[in-house]
Amino acid sequence: VTLHLNPISSVHIHQKPLVFLLNSPLPLVWKLKTERLAPGIRRVFVVSLGSVVRFEKGNFSLSAETEEKLFPERNEHLLQWAQKEYGAVTSFTELKISKNVYIKVGE
Repeated sequence: VTLHLNPISSVHIHQKPLVFLLNSPLPLVWKLKTERLAPGIRRVFVVSLGSVVRFEKGNFSLSAETEEKLFPERNEHLLQWAQKEYGAVTSFTELKISKNVYIKVGE
C-alpha cells in the first residue's frame, strides 16, 4: 500500500512532528511518498506486527522512526488506545481495500 503524505493547501512546507498508526490484519509493506514535508522533523510510523515501511529516496528516512506493535483488534479500542498513548487523534481512516492512501497533514 502506498501512503501519500502532503501538507494541506494552506501550509507550504509541513514542519511539525507526526505519528502514524498503520494497522492491518495482514502484514503489509507501506511505501511512503511525501511532498513538502520538511526534512529533519521527527515522524513516527507504528505498524502492525510483520508490516514494514519503505521510504522514498532522500533523507526523509533519517528523521523517521518505525516500530511494530500489536494493536487492539477493534477500531473503537484502537482509537481509545491511541488517544491514551498519544494524547490526541487528529484523523482516523478505515479502508477495506486500497492500494493508495492519501493523507493531508497540517493544522
